[in-house]
Amino acid sequence: MLLALDVGNTNTVLGIYRLEGEKPELVAHWRVTTHRAQTVDEYGVFFVNLFELHGMSPEQVHHIIIASVVPPVDSTLRQVCQDYFHVEPMFVEPGIKTGMPMLVDNPTELGADRLADCIAAYERYGGPCIVVDFGTATKFEVISERGEYLGGAIAPGLGLSADALFSRAAKLSRVDIKRPAKVIGTNTVTHLQSGLYFGYIGLVDGILERILEEVKSLTPEKPPRVIATGGLARQIAPDSRFIQEINDMLTIDGLRILFERNRGARPRGRAH
Repeated sequence: MLLALDVGNTNTVLGIYRLEGEKPELVAHWRVTTHRAQTVDEYGVFFVNLFELHGMSPEQVHHIIIASVVPPVDSTLRQVCQDYFHVEPMFVEPGIKTGMPMLVDNPTELGADRLADCIAAYERYGGPCIVVDFGTATKFEVISERGEYLGGAIAPGLGLSADALFSRAAKLSRVDIKRPAKVIGTNTVTHLQSGLYFGYIGLVDGILERILEEVKSLTPEKPPRVIATGGLARQIAPDSRFIQEINDMLTIDGLRILFERNRGARPRGRAH
């Protein structure tokens, strides 16, 4: 089986794929908090416990692929893979075979998670398409009808925006970020929830509206499909005027595709 790890600044998503058979099958997945200071053994015991709770063992994993935007944990996770899974992991990094032309100034700057999103979106939905990944930052990715990565945009995530507000406004207490019943609030809590939630919807739809207008000039006869993914996708996407689909496993599935495209270019088997 294949273990795919998407290591973000806030959360780490794990997915287990069974590769045997006609079609790869996602048999288990988890979303956990990313801890930069955890040791190899702390991560290892945690991962093993997740496996055992699902009736699996680390010995069933023969391949691991990792997309990480948190460099301080990369060496720790590599050691975890070697010590607890006895597998040398594949990292999504410059030089990996993507199968997607990158029409940007410096392709090596593109985050591993963003690359995985693009690969999976084009594989599943075709092009043109737009991916909105709601994480610590909200990333917008644009893929052409021919499967080329055209570029995108990055905005502060909803959580970051809220943290900035609460940390700089001394008299405003932290509130649960959720959709209020109406835009016009009647107390400080609903005032804040309205501004944060509906304000963020405005940010997302404002950027998407401009992206769609630019893409329209390239393929006027075929409007792009807009897909949302990431930890906050199900919270934000339903109120968007442009997002058509939510796919929680988009990044993980992109890692699975990247592994399959690169598995013949590296030594197979377990680490020793």
